[in-house]
Amino acid sequence: MSSILKIDWATHEAAKFACEKWHYTGKIPVNKLVKIGAWENGNFIGVIIFGCGASATLHNQFNVTRFEVCELVRVALTKHVTPVSRIMKIALKFLKKANPLLKVCVSFADPSQGHHGGIYQANGWIYTGMSEPVVQWFINNGWRHTTDACKRFTLEKRKQLPKRFKSGKHRYVFPFDPIIKKKVELIAKPYPKRAESIVVDAPAIHAGEGGAEPTSALHS
Repeated sequence: MSSILKIDWATHEAAKFACEKWHYTGKIPVNKLVKIGAWENGNFIGVIIFGCGASATLHNQFNVTRFEVCELVRVALTKHVTPVSRIMKIALKFLKKANPLLKVCVSFADPSQGHHGGIYQANGWIYTGMSEPVVQWFINNGWRHTTDACKRFTLEKRKQLPKRFKSGKHRYVFPFDPIIKKKVELIAKPYPKRAESIVVDAPAIHAGEGGAEPTSALHS
C-alpha cells in the first residue's frame, strides 16, 4: 500500500497527545523540545521528539558544546504504512536543516521494555554498548531520574525518598559530523539481537523505542 508522508513541526498539543496515546511511557517530557510531526495521507500519525538529554554532560564524550548534541527522546507513532526507519531518516534531515550546527544525535533503547534498538539499526546508527545504571527516585507516584529529583529536592529531602537502581540502556549514536563519525566507529560494538516481540520496521503501532527524559531545551 502506497502512502504520502509529510514531515513538519508539531504543536505541543499534538506531541503531548501522541506521547500519551502511542508511547509506552504515556507522557511527554516536561522541558522544551524539538517536536517533529509525521502525517500519512493527510492523517497525523505521531511525533519524533528531540531534546538535550537526561545527562548534562552528554556533550563531553564528543568534545562538542551542549548546543551541538541532542538526544532523540520520543518516537510515538500510531498505525502507519511508512517504515519507522524512513520516518526517522527524514526527521533527522529535517532537524539538521533547522539546526545546521548540530553534530551528533544520541538515543537509547530500554531492554526492560523489550527494546533492542531495531529502528536505529535499520537507519545505520552506531551502537556503542550499554549505558551505566542510573538511580531513580519515587516522586509523585512515579520513578524519576536523578536530575529531576535534584531539581525538586535538597539532598536531605532526597534521603527520605524511596530510590532504586535501574539497569542501563542500549546506546546508539548518529553522527552528522564525519570526524565524530570516525571516532565513534572506533568504539562501535555489534548490534544487539532483536527480541522476538519487536519488529525492526513495524508498520503498525510503534513499539515505543527511543527515550530517556530530557532536561533542557534544544529548540523551542
